[in-house]
Amino acid sequence: MARPPSCITQFLRRPPNKLIQTPKQPVRTCCNHTDDVIKQICTTIRSKPRWETTLLSDFPNVSFTDPMLLNQLLVNQSNVLFSIRVLYWLNSTFGYSPDYSTCCLIFNSLVETKAVNVVKSFIKFTNFVPDSDGVELYVRCLCESGLLEDALQVFDEMPKTYVWPKLVTWNCVLEGCVKDGQTDDVWRVYGEMMELGVEADVRTVDCLIWAFCLEKNVSKGYELLKQMLDSGCVPDKGSFDKLVFGFILDKKYSRVSALLHVMIAKGINPDLYTYQQIIHALCLKRMQREGLRVFNDLKDRGYAPDNVMYTTMIHGLCKIKWFGEARKLWFEMIQKGIKPNLYTYNTLLYGYFKIGDIESALNFYKEMEDKGYRDTLITYNTMINGLCTHGRTTLAFQLFNRMSQKNVSKDVITYNSMIRGFCKEGKLAEGLSLLNELVDHGLQPSSASYGPLINELYEMKRIDEVESLWNEMQEKNVEPASVCINDDVIIGLSNKGYVAVGVYWLAYMVKNRLVPRQETFENLIGVLSQRDKLGVGLIAMGHMFKIGYIPSFRLDAASLM
Repeated sequence: MARPPSCITQFLRRPPNKLIQTPKQPVRTCCNHTDDVIKQICTTIRSKPRWETTLLSDFPNVSFTDPMLLNQLLVNQSNVLFSIRVLYWLNSTFGYSPDYSTCCLIFNSLVETKAVNVVKSFIKFTNFVPDSDGVELYVRCLCESGLLEDALQVFDEMPKTYVWPKLVTWNCVLEGCVKDGQTDDVWRVYGEMMELGVEADVRTVDCLIWAFCLEKNVSKGYELLKQMLDSGCVPDKGSFDKLVFGFILDKKYSRVSALLHVMIAKGINPDLYTYQQIIHALCLKRMQREGLRVFNDLKDRGYAPDNVMYTTMIHGLCKIKWFGEARKLWFEMIQKGIKPNLYTYNTLLYGYFKIGDIESALNFYKEMEDKGYRDTLITYNTMINGLCTHGRTTLAFQLFNRMSQKNVSKDVITYNSMIRGFCKEGKLAEGLSLLNELVDHGLQPSSASYGPLINELYEMKRIDEVESLWNEMQEKNVEPASVCINDDVIIGLSNKGYVAVGVYWLAYMVKNRLVPRQETFENLIGVLSQRDKLGVGLIAMGHMFKIGYIPSFRLDAASLM
């Protein structure tokens, strides 16, 4: 449902010839009260919890209906929120409505302090519409506060009503879109910017490069970078870092080297964050050996890796079970005076489970307790997942129950780990109970919540309940993903008569580049043929050909016609 337009948006939507803005008035800051009286009122408002009930009696000679009183209080108050409270009190007590100059003063102060929710309430309460500069300030405030939808709602109306945003506002909106991952809005806003003849600057191009990287179109971002450099402009360092990260993910290492050389040539020296991005990307691509080489080269060249870089490298090594190297880095960082944080501890805890050293993991968990890192969600999730993976579900469930005693809220990852652990031990009733508890607690289940249960139900030949869970997944808009999909389950569902479910899962596997067995295709096509669903059978056969399977003689095209 579309968000109802704000009063600013309604104002901007008026036809251009009817746009009438209240003229600015100079802010008058003098009234019939002395500065000492004003300061006393300010002190009372700041110090008395319920000053509204006593303010009139505390200051019987003050004319609170004086239209300039609020301005005077606002100028003397260090916190604009106090003045808002006074405004509401004046309105409820005397029916007072502020004039335009007072509204401008309050509005600008609120925007400067980024009190965006108070700004929105103030606008609604007073029906105040700022001038074009004020509207731009409001848009930028919304963007910087992460309220992109609200910002776009107001911003999109501005050019339509001949209120022209400045470049700084265009850039702020572009940055808001790209930070929110809304690349479609980036290109739409940029297109409007070009249509209106607004000349882009380096900040604009930085946003576009970031958008290309988000869309995994790093080469386009690189072309844009070269155009900037050819025109004599140098983008922000963040653009280089994003391109470096993207090219490593694309395995275009020569581009990474070229970018690093360009950075240095342009006076932008790669720092620890740049190399952190490189090491992180290499570890994501399962190139931990290369990541470790870069890490050691940095130390040899005089760089001092920080906690984040050590943690990234330790985690990468733990993932490939190079636990000895990971432990060396752990002790190295401690010797250098770098204190491991929560994430570093949990990374090494994860490493113990990765190599199957459960006893060492439990001992390390006790050490974490001494350091104050035991009762956190990330630690519980690491422990519960590790214990369930290695068949220690009873101990994992004890930790699961302890979370409630320690007031640590569980998330869907916690529940998924326990569900998987129970299913591995054949404790289906316990797993189903946890799924219901997950939903009752208002959490959104994922495919990993259903996958182990579906596979366990299939193993127990409870196909009707498999179909029931499938329907529940659809109702909750949960994509099945590979964890739920099993060739045998598809065949079992089809043979039981749940052909629609089987066809959907088979199509999902093909769409996501998972390769079903030829037997799965043939079984499903056979069932479809028996049920006179020949058209769907031919579609399934087409998928077989795409994968490279040659149907057996029983399933040739003639038999389906």
